[in-house]
Amino acid sequence: MHLPPLPLSSHTHVYVQGDVSIDPSAAISSGVILRADPDSRIIIAAGVCIGSGSILHAHDGTLNVEAGANLGAGVLVVGKGKIGTNACIGPLTTIWNTSVEPWQVVPAASLLGDRGREVAGLSPSDPISPSTKPVDVTSPSTNLTDEDAFNGQVPVNRTPASSGTTEEDSPDQPKTESPTSEEETPIYGQGSLDRILKTLFPYNQSVNRPPEEG
Repeated sequence: MHLPPLPLSSHTHVYVQGDVSIDPSAAISSGVILRADPDSRIIIAAGVCIGSGSILHAHDGTLNVEAGANLGAGVLVVGKGKIGTNACIGPLTTIWNTSVEPWQVVPAASLLGDRGREVAGLSPSDPISPSTKPVDVTSPSTNLTDEDAFNGQVPVNRTPASSGTTEEDSPDQPKTESPTSEEETPIYGQGSLDRILKTLFPYNQSVNRPPEEG
């Protein structure tokens, strides 16, 4: 059975900028970006397969994709280095200023190379952590503010625990009278009690009759 040879891609659907060399036998899918900065270069060797949406950005050197290497969809390669012969890079993988060995298989969504920038003034031995200094809220000498209580998640006790005074015993606190007095409080059965007392003591006009002034 005779199989016809596969047609070679024209690479017209690939965005190319800078010094980029592509072998005619390389298969590059749509949406691929190949960009080489000044004084940098990208070399795509024979038989290379690059998936759709991948980005190869050469920076400060040469980025060489050797023969037979396969890059999945959405692969990002930045910097300089090489992708070894017949290496297989899983989709959504990021490669930063590092190389992949020949025949190496990189799982999907991997991160190779430099993982980020270092922040000046910080060392790995001194991580940033919130203050965990304990605060004694039972001591009378401890002065706490609302802000300290909010950040430290501790209650604020404005009154020292050693003082035995309460709000009712404080001499400066005026005592408030009850909103209702005994005179305004109704007594159930008062009418029946008055009628019984009037029957027993007909000469008394009222039970609560004030004493006569003499």
